[in-house]
Amino acid sequence: MPLAQRVQRVASTLQCTHAVLLFCIFRYSLSWIRMNYYGGMAQFCYRLAFISAAGTYGIVVYKTWRARQKTGAKQPGGPLGYLADENVQYLLMALVWLFMPQNLLALLPYGIYSVFHVATYIRATLIPTFVPPQKITPSGDASQAGGKVQYTQHPASDAIGSFVKQYYDSSMSVVASLEILLWIRLLLSALLFQRRSWILIAIYTAFLRARFAQSSHVQGSFAQLEARIDNLIGAQGTPPVARQVWDGVKGSARQFHAATDVNKYVSGAAAPKKTS
Repeated sequence: MPLAQRVQRVASTLQCTHAVLLFCIFRYSLSWIRMNYYGGMAQFCYRLAFISAAGTYGIVVYKTWRARQKTGAKQPGGPLGYLADENVQYLLMALVWLFMPQNLLALLPYGIYSVFHVATYIRATLIPTFVPPQKITPSGDASQAGGKVQYTQHPASDAIGSFVKQYYDSSMSVVASLEILLWIRLLLSALLFQRRSWILIAIYTAFLRARFAQSSHVQGSFAQLEARIDNLIGAQGTPPVARQVWDGVKGSARQFHAATDVNKYVSGAAAPKKTS
């Protein structure tokens, strides 16, 4: 099979997994609203959603690995460099969630990413395929100096492009906030000694630590959370014990941040950004 056809097939498979993921999240959300999230269809959609998520990031990781193999390039940082790749992190986390108890919050970040990938694919591939861009020829002979042939996109393509441009950054901030909220939810589960909670909080803490190192949106969400708690703790009437506890929490968090700096072990190489 020619290389171009193989690339196109991989791209189509990638977008199909995004579409399946979104459908499964939608279907599972309906069951969750009806408080029937342990029904047969709900459980099937939940597990299929993470199978699709793992397939999505697995394809991207494989494409990146194959590209390096063809050029002979080595992964920066050696084996640890792969763990610093955001696509690998989301792939591994999807596999973890696949075998863990159900949690709607765990699905939402994957769903938000998929919305933008599917929207971009529709705009860049599907719409131009079914409704080719219209050619616009400037007044006069286009072959003359300065004459250029231009094309107009379908209004739907322009609308999708505007949507992606306007809401992408804010949506990534929402993803970061959801990931922090999920960590808090897991911490409470661990304190209540729920099933497999301590294993999951340890794994997810490592994942969120890596996200903090690579994502300005996660850093910004943590900064906003810290500022809000500082304002609450700094209010008049707050017991001194609460302030001491909060200062201790912040100090422990900074010590944990310094002790788990992955750049110490990856020779200072920049971590690859997520491109799925």
